[in-house]
Amino acid sequence: MATTTRKLTRSSHDRMLAGVCGGLAEYFDIDPSLVRVGYVLLSMISAAFPGVLVYIILALMIPER
Repeated sequence: MATTTRKLTRSSHDRMLAGVCGGLAEYFDIDPSLVRVGYVLLSMISAAFPGVLVYIILALMIPER
């Protein structure tokens, strides 16, 4: 029985800034716009979630495809 493994990578074609949200959307197989809207809402609502800092860290940690 063969299993396929998926790797989380930044999107090279569906990107606004660094491709983090596009890569997450591809990994979870959902619409990238939903990921972007959810990320912005979570960043605005939660004071404990520094959205810009987390985005920069993810952009540095997640490899590009």
